Amino acid sequence: MTRLYTNNLNIGYGERLILKDLSLKIPDNKITTIIGPNGCGKSTLLKAITRIISLQSGSVILDGENIARENTKILAKKMAILPQTPESASGLTVGELVSYGRFPYQKGFGRLTKKDYEVIDWALEVTGTIDFKFRPVDALSGGQRQRVWIAMALAQETDIIFLDEPTTYLDMAHQLEVLELLQQLNIEQERTIIMVLHDLNQAARFADYIIALKDGNVVKAGNCEEVMNHNVLKKVFHIDAQIGRDPRTNKPMCITYNLLKGEHEHEKAIDPLYSSISVNY
Repeated sequence: MTRLYTNNLNIGYGERLILKDLSLKIPDNKITTIIGPNGCGKSTLLKAITRIISLQSGSVILDGENIARENTKILAKKMAILPQTPESASGLTVGELVSYGRFPYQKGFGRLTKKDYEVIDWALEVTGTIDFKFRPVDALSGGQRQRVWIAMALAQETDIIFLDEPTTYLDMAHQLEVLELLQQLNIEQERTIIMVLHDLNQAARFADYIIALKDGNVVKAGNCEEVMNHNVLKKVFHIDAQIGRDPRTNKPMCITYNLLKGEHEHEKAIDPLYSSISVNY
């Protein structure tokens, strides 16, 4: 039985419907990446599944229960989310921020236990931020802060982790470190990872399952072979992509592409609500 799935999700901001009658099954113990153009509903989907935003209609089911009726602490022991733009951590040290990931396990006066401190140090170690433990979060670079937020999500010790563009602000080496860490957690601890990525080749390299969204609908969901192909990328991104093989993984990769300007401009002309590239839901 699939642990996590959605039934006929409809979500909007104001009068605009972002996700339309969306039904998905998230594979257990796999890495799922969500791809699509800006404004297509990727972040909205993550927020809906993790109960950050309300649904207009439909449901999200986890372990046979509607998450809308689930106890907050119980839900927080099952799923963690790293949002695209985490809230300010002004005035906190790195260790203090990461300790917030232990909130679902705290009882009574909320004091941290020996187990909590062990998990916090583990999360700092695996994200390469242990040296920053007593440093103010505000004093870190953008890339360092991103790794600290990931450490907080890991400290929550959930089976399911959602990440909205986790490689933002990171250079190429640190992007790879983060993605390899998530892959390691998936393989060694069988954690279910769901993340939004903009880089198609990173999505294909690290994902077992890819969901391609456009205008609030699923264009294609499946393994890398099924999604990373010329026809799907043309429909989703309006590009003429040449697909080859990654020599290290043998997975499909986008070697080069051209923008299909004629079709792109035609869609913008007929759709008054067409999202500009600066929009990000």
